[in-house]
Amino acid sequence: MSRVVTLYRTVARYRLDQLLPPNQRPRLFSLLLRIFPVLSVPSTTPRGERLRRALEDLGPVFIKFGQLLSTRRDLLPHDIADELALLQDQVAPFPAKEAIQRIEQALGKPLSECFSEFDANPLAAASVAQVHSAQLTDGRDVVVKVLRPGIEKTIDQDLKLLKHAARLLAGWSRSGRRLRPVEVVNEYDRIIHGELDLQREAANASQLRRHFPTGDLVYVPEVHWPLTCKQVMVSERIYGTPVSDIETLQKKQVDIKLLAERGVEIFFTQVFRDSFFHADMHPGNIFVDCTRPEDPRYIAVDCAIVGQLDEQDLYYLARNLLAIFQQDYRLCAKLHIECGWVPAETPIAEFETALRTLCEPVFERPLSDISFGHMLVTLFRTAGQFDMQVQPQLVLLQKTLLNIEGLGRQLYPDLNLWDTAKPFLESWLADRYSLPTVAQRLQQEAPAILETLPLLPDLLISRLRQTPTHVARGRQQTAWLLPLTTLGALALGAGIASAQGGTAWLLLGAGCLLSALFMRHR
Repeated sequence: MSRVVTLYRTVARYRLDQLLPPNQRPRLFSLLLRIFPVLSVPSTTPRGERLRRALEDLGPVFIKFGQLLSTRRDLLPHDIADELALLQDQVAPFPAKEAIQRIEQALGKPLSECFSEFDANPLAAASVAQVHSAQLTDGRDVVVKVLRPGIEKTIDQDLKLLKHAARLLAGWSRSGRRLRPVEVVNEYDRIIHGELDLQREAANASQLRRHFPTGDLVYVPEVHWPLTCKQVMVSERIYGTPVSDIETLQKKQVDIKLLAERGVEIFFTQVFRDSFFHADMHPGNIFVDCTRPEDPRYIAVDCAIVGQLDEQDLYYLARNLLAIFQQDYRLCAKLHIECGWVPAETPIAEFETALRTLCEPVFERPLSDISFGHMLVTLFRTAGQFDMQVQPQLVLLQKTLLNIEGLGRQLYPDLNLWDTAKPFLESWLADRYSLPTVAQRLQQEAPAILETLPLLPDLLISRLRQTPTHVARGRQQTAWLLPLTTLGALALGAGIASAQGGTAWLLLGAGCLLSALFMRHR
């Protein structure tokens, strides 16, 4: 109950009800203000600042929610999004005694058995956890990340309030519904609970480390698994320069242009090659190894939030972006409908016109002045006007791209993300759907293909018999379908089994099956 009172006082003090249009403000809140008046900040205070200060007053969980909200530029006005982006996790550390007690309880043994040295003064403190430096018994330097005591209970309580507030906002106001508050809070729930599992974060770090085994582009610290669990994570300590400390990077004569370009390369490699990307790449989580200034590399920490895209999302994302680059708005509109991001009944011509209206003014500017990240935001915002549903995986991608582009241009203002993005996407699409790649993927799916192939002729015939209006034509086609599908099955089987020359058989088999399917739909 006390938390509800605190929430009411904070909302009243900063008059957050004024963020809604006058005719959509809840009457109940106005009544409460008359009964329980609260001294409010000056009405001249910008709305974005009021919202930011309110979240700061409400504490760590709300601050983190504001950070997530700041990435939803497809939903928020620019002034509010810019203000929320200023939120930082500058949270006071909790006592070392509590940290030690929590570590020992989680690991089930005294601290002295785990580490030869342990610094009680934290290296960093955030809303969910804090980090201490230590040394393993074998002499290796490590960092120990430990969750805040009672953070799980605090988060659950605050999430209940956020979800209730989201439902009220969605019910009170058309503007509120447009912001999709329920979906945004549910997304936050998923992300914040992911951050409460340090074993999951450790697994993410190990996966990213495997994707860059040489560490040339980006180095991910090694996890020390024997001392890692849900509440505690121990990993290799890294020594680098914060990427935001440009003055130090310049003093060390780091190749800033190369560093910025490599940041872009890392992003696209993680997204399109690995379909697994670090989705919290703000400056606080990125360091630079300046050992070789002419060949700098990134060091990435805090892998609690990662994004993953499935094959369909990757394909449609790449084609959508290329369509925008080529100013082919009709294709972009068709792709959105085809992949199910917007409803099937969306009028293509109207959607195409909306895309053209928003994008054409942007393309009139020099490419070096265009933000690739904001173009993606504009694309999703426009789609949102046509009832595009929230796509959590694309939101994380959008957030990460904005971080990467902002970081890259901070390092090297002349960075042109478009010059890197377009050829990368074209090359990825060409390679992804080249004949050798398709054949390789067919070989990888060999077990599933072999299980399904014997059933294929029966399935096709059964499907034909279920369509009475085409029975006559179907019977005529059956004579061709059976040999085609049988030949396709045999060819695919030969290709899968063949150690050499299998590609030709795979392509022949795939061609036969595609021909059979084409005949079925004629």
